[in-house]
Amino acid sequence: MNRKIITQFTALTFGIALILWGICILLGQFGITIENNYWMYIPYLLGGFSPTIASYITLKKSNEITGFKEWIKNVFTFKSPIRFYLLVIILNAVYLIPQIIINGTEGMNPLYLLIILPPLMLFGGGMEEAGWRYILQPELDKKYGYILSSSIVAVIWSVWHLPLFFIPGTVQNRSNFWLFAICVIGLAFALGAIRKISDNVFLCILFHCLINAGSVTFNIPDTLSGNLITTILLIVFSVTAVSIHEKNRS
Repeated sequence: MNRKIITQFTALTFGIALILWGICILLGQFGITIENNYWMYIPYLLGGFSPTIASYITLKKSNEITGFKEWIKNVFTFKSPIRFYLLVIILNAVYLIPQIIINGTEGMNPLYLLIILPPLMLFGGGMEEAGWRYILQPELDKKYGYILSSSIVAVIWSVWHLPLFFIPGTVQNRSNFWLFAICVIGLAFALGAIRKISDNVFLCILFHCLINAGSVTFNIPDTLSGNLITTILLIVFSVTAVSIHEKNRS
């Protein structure tokens, strides 16, 4: 585990996010929000890219990559066995189906959005994985193993999202942080499993994009029971998948 890389990446990620989202929170107190001033999307969206930005800066500074071209190549490696793509789809189903059954939907949007939205979700959360799952998860995994590293990332990832709940006009501002954090735990285990099994950052990005696209399409509300059951199912399925993968490797 490279403690220096982890520290630099985490500090940069939080530093960038706090500055940019802090601007949004501050101006929101004066009625300047993303709802009535579109230029506010600049700091709002850039803050969401803080793990992505921190990833490139950290890896370049540590001489882990030669430049932007290599970084892009490492992030967007599309070639991967079909079974790993199937894992992404199955984990999406494990996340979405129980929530739809238990939590229901609040005015479902057209299903064609499931095709249109995933590429757009590169700008709506997907590119976070170029940081969390490119650097943080695998580095922590080297020392702590899959289960503990996924748990640590879940905590860090949840706390990183916290400022969004104080920005007027965001989806998070109208949501409950603790219900959100419950889902983040399950998603951290799922993404950690995808990264460990496939060794592919792009598949983590794809999973994140599909999850966000599905959440928008089905407009699923948060409930304690639905989020808890979904998270438990995700953890059980993910841990099982990693265990089978490790057993097959040995």
